[in-house]
Amino acid sequence: MTSTFPTDSVGLVSPQRVEFTQPLTLACERTLDAYTLMYETYGTLNADKSNAILICHALSGHHHAAGYHNQDDKKAGWWDSCIGPNKAIDTNQFFVVALNNLGGCHGSTGPSSFNPATGRLYGADFPLMTVKDWVQSQARLADYLGIECWAAVVGGSLGGMQVLQWAVDFPERLRSAIVIASSPKLSAQNIAFNEVARQSILSDPDFHGGHYYEMDTYPKRGLILARMVGHITYLSDDAMKQKFGRDLKSGKFLYGYDVEFQVESYLRHQGEVFSKNFDANTYLLMTKALDYFDPAREYNNDLQQALQRANCRFLVISFTTDWRFAPQRSQEIVNALMAQGKNVAYADIDAPQGHDSFLFPIPRYVTLLKNFLGSVQRAVGVTHAS
Repeated sequence: MTSTFPTDSVGLVSPQRVEFTQPLTLACERTLDAYTLMYETYGTLNADKSNAILICHALSGHHHAAGYHNQDDKKAGWWDSCIGPNKAIDTNQFFVVALNNLGGCHGSTGPSSFNPATGRLYGADFPLMTVKDWVQSQARLADYLGIECWAAVVGGSLGGMQVLQWAVDFPERLRSAIVIASSPKLSAQNIAFNEVARQSILSDPDFHGGHYYEMDTYPKRGLILARMVGHITYLSDDAMKQKFGRDLKSGKFLYGYDVEFQVESYLRHQGEVFSKNFDANTYLLMTKALDYFDPAREYNNDLQQALQRANCRFLVISFTTDWRFAPQRSQEIVNALMAQGKNVAYADIDAPQGHDSFLFPIPRYVTLLKNFLGSVQRAVGVTHAS
């Protein structure tokens, strides 16, 4: 069968899974005796394994970052606009690894996985995770793949936090770090948004203390509300104005509480789709990992001291209309790196899409990524696969 995929697509991809039997001790002082990680790879690993790039996903992300799972697949991976032949993250040159983090709901061990200790699904019994825990598990995945040092670790939002943690915890295992639309820690306002989203789920009668799987139900209303709250914060006022304005669905006021404005219809649709595809316990876990992230905490609450450990080159990118992780938060990272004499480049990209800008193929942003990774290839002498 002739492929109908775009020529710059990685095409058909198959998820892979690896079982780890070495116990993983977590920051919460609990231990996972065994666990599974789901991942995908794009491109070819070269002979000296110097061309590998790790993609770290954001809150609702997963291992399917590029390509398609079958010929009839209508939707490509979540970052397909940037990963592929001759794209910003060029799979002709690099071997790209994307995984679903522990605690996820797309194949890696998480709340919806079987708990061997109890004989039932983990549910609320699954331990809370931190970004540091994820990076530890990602390092074990690198060991499994035989990758001693990443050419780059890349991530946006919560993914960017993982990149920072990599630079602090494993400074010898990455040559460059790309931190996009991220922050050195959450503001009180961001923690507050996360708490509202969590309470929407926790207060849903169908939550059942996190063990809703056994009740053959799930907290649909809570998930819908959580996603609606989150989605509002991912978009800028300008983006919502351009996309919806104050347009009415029927063209006139109905004087009721059903959907009247287009933006209401959009948010309800987004919430409905999300509620069918994402696990509520995973959502709770991911938002707590966001809240807990603060690499400076272990270094006298001094970000400069934490980042003093980093040995890699950095590219830090923010977006002008991102109010969830405003440019000032990226500049905190840049200033701390500069104070320590680190090699860092920074760009604040003018884009109307708000926090979600990092997911869009904005020309200036994509060109910057491509040029930086081209310099990474030249600087470290990456030889692409034969």
